[in-house]
Amino acid sequence: MRVAALYDIHGNLPALEAVLQDIRQADVDQIVVGGDVVPGPMPRETLRGLLELDVPTHFIYGNGELAILAQMAGVRTGSITYWGTTSGARPPESIIESYRWTAAQLQSEFESVLARWPKTLQLDIDTFGQVLFCHSTPRSETEVFTRLTAEYRLLPLFEPLHVAVIVCGHTHMQFDRMIGRTRVVNAGSVGMPFGEPGAYWLLLGSDVQLRHTPYDLAKAAERIRATSYPQAQDFAAHNVLQPPSEKEMLEAFANAESK
Repeated sequence: MRVAALYDIHGNLPALEAVLQDIRQADVDQIVVGGDVVPGPMPRETLRGLLELDVPTHFIYGNGELAILAQMAGVRTGSITYWGTTSGARPPESIIESYRWTAAQLQSEFESVLARWPKTLQLDIDTFGQVLFCHSTPRSETEVFTRLTAEYRLLPLFEPLHVAVIVCGHTHMQFDRMIGRTRVVNAGSVGMPFGEPGAYWLLLGSDVQLRHTPYDLAKAAERIRATSYPQAQDFAAHNVLQPPSEKEMLEAFANAESK
């Protein structure tokens, strides 16, 4: 069985379209969408594209979906109870603006869809045995760790689960590392990578393949700028054309972990 894992798409439809073309050529049997399909510049189109796939597709939620659901609920209650941050604190206003816009785009059509997604998913994949998919860690969709995080901090999270492989995302950078006896693989980000531009995803087949799909970045940026997404210009410039470097983001996450 060949399983593709797509994480952190963030409404970047051009990136998703390129990855889906690669997936068709890879003769994939199943797809796992690992959360943070939204927020982003083309949320409706991205969700529809995933929900209409002719390949069996599983979904789990990320902090992005929960933040959008919280915005939708807040329209009815007048109170926002979840912000999608590791600390639980309210994020900068620009992020909240993108949450509100995304929620308004999706509310009537997709609220019940997002609300049905589970936190984790477990599949039995021939080559590996039991594989657990989560957005960040099995206990939290906002927890931050990278390929540099000390093993002793992660052992209590993964060793008791007794699975062969754990697939995660959230930090938008691919890695493949052992934590004790558990192989932990970050699929990277389809739509908002840190590092070289392009779309990153994972293929589980005869082994783990960390995949990178190039696509027409200039055309993608043009399509994104044409949307009404509040941060369209910034998204096109800094998430598509010139993402932050892996070095820069590893340092930022290391600083966050130390606090």
